[in-house]
Amino acid sequence: MILVGAAGRRRVVLAANAAALALRLQPGMPAAQARALRADALAEPADPAGDARALDQLALWALKRYAPVVAADPPDGLVLDVTGATHLWGGETALLQDIIDRLAAVGITARAAMTGSWGAAHALARWVARPMAIVPSDQSGRAIADLPVQALRLPKGMAAALGKVGIDHVGEIEAKPRARLALRFGPKLTRRLDQAYGRAAEPIQPIEAPELVQARRAFAEPIGAPETLARYTLKLVEVLCAQLEAKGLGARLLDLRFHRVDNRLETIRVGTARPVRDIKRLTRLLCDKLETVDPGFGVDTMVLVATLAEPLDWKLVATDLTTPAAPDIADLVDMLSNRLGPGRLYRLAPAQSDVPERSTRKIAATAPPTAQAWQAGWPRPARLLARPELIEAMALLPDQPPVSFTWRGVRRRVRRADGPERIFGEWWRRDGEIDAVRDYFQLEDEAGDRFWVFRRGDGELPWTGDLTWYLHGVFG
Repeated sequence: MILVGAAGRRRVVLAANAAALALRLQPGMPAAQARALRADALAEPADPAGDARALDQLALWALKRYAPVVAADPPDGLVLDVTGATHLWGGETALLQDIIDRLAAVGITARAAMTGSWGAAHALARWVARPMAIVPSDQSGRAIADLPVQALRLPKGMAAALGKVGIDHVGEIEAKPRARLALRFGPKLTRRLDQAYGRAAEPIQPIEAPELVQARRAFAEPIGAPETLARYTLKLVEVLCAQLEAKGLGARLLDLRFHRVDNRLETIRVGTARPVRDIKRLTRLLCDKLETVDPGFGVDTMVLVATLAEPLDWKLVATDLTTPAAPDIADLVDMLSNRLGPGRLYRLAPAQSDVPERSTRKIAATAPPTAQAWQAGWPRPARLLARPELIEAMALLPDQPPVSFTWRGVRRRVRRADGPERIFGEWWRRDGEIDAVRDYFQLEDEAGDRFWVFRRGDGELPWTGDLTWYLHGVFG
């Protein structure tokens, strides 16, 4: 499949899928030549305007999920400022992998790069990432030095002009005298070079979508004092809540942006467990993070955006004052969640599975009670290890509990034991569990500590398990 569109007065191939590329149907090739090479190729008209709208929608998705500053990087990219957000995803690699995986789930093949400047990340994502590249900020210049000059996002025709004078790579531009380059090619070349090397700031203008409710405040004189920032944060929250009330919405995710006079952007992001438009509560959540904002030489504009808003359902309040109302911990949950990070605060709910590590699932801290009940009759440890740990155990017979075991270098003699509780593998999940068997025992050592261990296999049929012992949990 190829997409055909206009390039000046010519009809050319603007894009090609993997099958077309394998048949040498390359972007930039005249459409007539492509049809002559492969008459059976499916040629569709390109829709640049539709692509731009889709890219904006993709940027809006990334804004709601990953970072408070996201913009489209036409024609085929997104740029995200994830400063201070990577730890919430388990690190830089985990963040990029999550982006790539979620896009792949909807049929979009993506490559991602992370470094200290937009220009360098743009170049690395398109010329180096397979499928990702992470380069420390102080090494970004060295990482892009061998890339072709097209990686600098130069104006049309400038890359060809550089090639005519023997400059083909980014590092060669860096080595040339800047005055001569600026005189011959204009200031755009050196500015793009400085932006890629991180010597010049390149602000990201966040995507603006009509469905986003926002409040903006511009100042005649820059502000920077913490108490002044807090005062205007309250004013913006009041305006935003009035807009949300008019639409019957409550905020679930708020982004507060501080546009500094030096063209840099500072951001605060807070979330709530439920839709909220309580002025006092939202102001407190935002002001708790003001200490992370560096106003620099001053802030000339503040923008508060309800990045995620949902319908606000009202609840009936009982008029019987003799009946105490159920405590509302949503405010406490919001405060802890914004301090610890999204996904760090949750409740455990039962899941339909006999396998211990699959018998629980994480749900939101303020989620309503589930219809499923906890399994009764079979005791479970208060602490279940994330992964069963191999132990050395000594048992008199295969179907009897251990008389002693060694875990994490400490040998423990068993005083009391109960079991076994036999748990079979869930054969419908994967073939490896068709014959799998675990025999669980509750053990108490001489110090009174209680453990939950299991043996792989039933002790009779060798294909049910290798008879190794594991510790899976610790009772309180």
